[in-house]
Amino acid sequence: MPGRPALPDYDVVLTVRNPQRPGMIGRLLGLVGDLGALVGDIETRYIGRDHFVRDVTLSVFDEEHLEEVLAAIRTDTDTVIVDVKDLVFERHAGGKIRTVRTTEVERLEDLRTIYTPGVARVCRAIQKDPALARQYTAVGRTVGIFTNGTRVLGLGNIGALASLPVMEGKSVLYDRFVGLGAVPIVIDETDPEAFVDTVCRIAPSFGGIHLEDIRTPDCFWIEDELIRRLPQPVMHDDQHGTATVLLAAVLSALRHTGREGRRDLVCAQVGLGAAGLAIARLLLDAGFEVVGVDPGEDARRRLEARGGRTASLEGAAAEADILIATTGVIGLITPELVRPGQIVLALSNPVPEITPEAALAAGAAFAADGRSVNNALAFPGLFKAALDVGAPAITSAMKVAAAEAISALAPDEELVPSPFHPDVHEHVIKAVRAAASV
Repeated sequence: MPGRPALPDYDVVLTVRNPQRPGMIGRLLGLVGDLGALVGDIETRYIGRDHFVRDVTLSVFDEEHLEEVLAAIRTDTDTVIVDVKDLVFERHAGGKIRTVRTTEVERLEDLRTIYTPGVARVCRAIQKDPALARQYTAVGRTVGIFTNGTRVLGLGNIGALASLPVMEGKSVLYDRFVGLGAVPIVIDETDPEAFVDTVCRIAPSFGGIHLEDIRTPDCFWIEDELIRRLPQPVMHDDQHGTATVLLAAVLSALRHTGREGRRDLVCAQVGLGAAGLAIARLLLDAGFEVVGVDPGEDARRRLEARGGRTASLEGAAAEADILIATTGVIGLITPELVRPGQIVLALSNPVPEITPEAALAAGAAFAADGRSVNNALAFPGLFKAALDVGAPAITSAMKVAAAEAISALAPDEELVPSPFHPDVHEHVIKAVRAAASV
């Protein structure tokens, strides 16, 4: 079906009861496969004299596809569907984060030191020297994640509260990958000035300010204004986390095509929204020539102000050594636009502007879609390093260093490593610390 992802990714667990006869489970799984679903784990929960009960994990495309599969199972097999669980909702039940203590509190004496009266001494010390807050509070290891939910990836303007599960997910990644605490703050405010004022009032609680899922062009002004007004590092992850990982992908693709270390190349950035413009800017800062494509005059003007050029899609594709697309427009890049030897990175999800297979068939030297461009490779290490060294900002040099560190650990023929690579985040932190100290 047009617009569906290449593979089903809507995960459910069916609890099923079948007669204890040969071929029952095989018939069930065969039917599911014929309908386009993927089968995952199978766990036997009960074996009786005349029936068995199993949990079967399935991946389907969407709710409509799930109903089609369930109806076929009920009609065409002897299977009884006992229960259907949505794995995503199961994992979100009760929320994904909580605040926990880092010190023991077992005796009255403990209360006297961590709370009243002892805590007053620490408060007075911070009042005299605010820098001590990094040493005696969680500020130095805590990031605030701020959004108003006006541009949530794949969902659009869903509002502040509905965006909270995404922000909780980001908090989990900070803790899992670099051991930072991260607190999601959803602000029910669409006016950029009011949003900035709110963040500034809350900002003293955090060592870093992570912006997420804010619509364009508001996100540009909000980030710039917060950088101007706040003493701690501020980064809009949709822009700069994406740009950092994309730069890592470009460096890897150059290595895979025998052009490692080259910067005398033209990158065409098709789409100059929040992510696209940040990608173009970071490519410029990394030494590439960049030509941008976008129907919006303001977007083109922003790129030109940073030293990039603009052109039509056909003109940019014709001169590009590296063709990057972040438009969300399925089929925008036709095979005729691909130049032999070009690197093509069509990043829109779930369906790219051109599939890697079509780009390679048209003569591309290397092609990939957006499945590997995962921001979780970049933002945890960038903020951890910035907080470690007390950096007031996350600079382009720090992002370039992070990209180089990520690319260096990419496996053969892959653009970037997995976020679960055992060394990638420490590698990023070390590189970013060094760049921040220059």
